[in-house]
Amino acid sequence: MSDRNVIVSARHTYLVCYDIANDRRLKKVFKVCKNHGTHLQFSVFECDLNPRELVQLQRELKTLIKHDEDQVLFVSLGPAEGRGDRVISSLGLPYSKFDAPCYVV
Repeated sequence: MSDRNVIVSARHTYLVCYDIANDRRLKKVFKVCKNHGTHLQFSVFECDLNPRELVQLQRELKTLIKHDEDQVLFVSLGPAEGRGDRVISSLGLPYSKFDAPCYVV
């Protein structure tokens, strides 16, 4: 296996956060994000994606949102492997840890 194949297929963790102005579009965006990651909060998902999966997710969301009313943010948290334990703290209700991220193949 070449170094290029390893780099291309490396997974990164992203927080996908959105603010959608219309309830109908909101439900559609939620459904797409749920197919790609773990639902953390109302409009926040944690997604472990390789570059191809990230492009696919962005492509799906682009067709759903209204670009002059809605916003979707992708926050890169770095490589999914080798970054150490995930540390998430919370205020108010406690954070519930999920067993494993969702992978779409």
